[in-house]
Amino acid sequence: MAQKLKTDSILFATVLATVLFGVLMVYSASSVMAELKYGSSLHFLGRQLAWMAVAFVLMMALKRTPYQRLQHPVVAFSAIGLTFLLLLAVYFADGQHHRWLRLGPVGIQPSELAKPALIIFLAFFVALRAKAINTHHTLAPIAMTVGVVTVIVGIADLGTAVVLAATAAVVFVVAGLERRYFVIAAAVCCIGGIFLVASKPYRLARVIQYVDPEYKLLDRVDRGGQLKAYLLESTTSRDTGYQAEQSKIAVGAGGLWGLGLMQGKQKLLYLPEAHTDFIYAVIGEELGLLGSVGVLAAFVVILWRGLRTAVLVRDDFGRYVALGITAMLVFQGFMNMSVVLSMMPNKGIPLPMISSGGSSLVSTLVSLGILMNVSEHAG
Repeated sequence: MAQKLKTDSILFATVLATVLFGVLMVYSASSVMAELKYGSSLHFLGRQLAWMAVAFVLMMALKRTPYQRLQHPVVAFSAIGLTFLLLLAVYFADGQHHRWLRLGPVGIQPSELAKPALIIFLAFFVALRAKAINTHHTLAPIAMTVGVVTVIVGIADLGTAVVLAATAAVVFVVAGLERRYFVIAAAVCCIGGIFLVASKPYRLARVIQYVDPEYKLLDRVDRGGQLKAYLLESTTSRDTGYQAEQSKIAVGAGGLWGLGLMQGKQKLLYLPEAHTDFIYAVIGEELGLLGSVGVLAAFVVILWRGLRTAVLVRDDFGRYVALGITAMLVFQGFMNMSVVLSMMPNKGIPLPMISSGGSSLVSTLVSLGILMNVSEHAG
């Protein structure tokens, strides 16, 4: 008789509560803008609810599907192959931003779907080559795969590229990658990151303004003004600190208890992307420090349950899947919160489960569905 598996009730309840909280905050953060732009305050709420329904069905389906079925070359290579095709398609289909595939009224971000696909591929390949992880036959193909995916994603979405690289690093370190290879990989990533930042004026402006807000150091180094002129090529780069300033105002205004749900002021066309990348600022303003800490606590719980799963699960594939998903979600969540709190330059990355966005929500809940199934087998 097959053993009846027990749901990780702590992880499931945390995910469900966070997603529902996210829907509430999306409505609060977007209602005014939606009314002005679309004539209905429910515009973004309706979209988020529709995507939540789709994502939740997929999550429950994967929660009930034994994760061992994913440990198959057809699944792993099909997932990464489809990711390559979608990333290449969006590069040409969206010539300006290289981010969105439009299917009628529906927009899909392949960079979001690349996250679970890359994790499954990494877990499969590393588990398959567990005894020869530091050989050329293992490192060459996996480095090329991770590198190509990260670079293609990074052309349009540097924040997601950083998350993918960090996730791969966690999996390889736990798998036993030798220090010398890790140092080489880190150096290559740093060089690639510098190139991707320098390739877009607004990205470089964000970094420079973060470390040198008044351009005093830049003026000393760039006496001819060529670099500053390059930064100003993008209209966005001319006020790259605006979002950060408005975000800090929102968080500071919230204090300990917040101004109250729906009572925030910065979302009233002061804070750009209030319902997407900067929704954590709205949470801080309306629900105060307690609300902000509550969101942080949810990601700490996911970190706890994910690491517990990785420790207890008995096979390498399950361990790497659990580690990859946990690292991806927690790193992205902490990165988003750090950007909102001006602890790092603006990366333009959503807060998992909370920010408005269908592709992000589907990618996140699909990943969590797999993690829940691994957790059920890790008792």
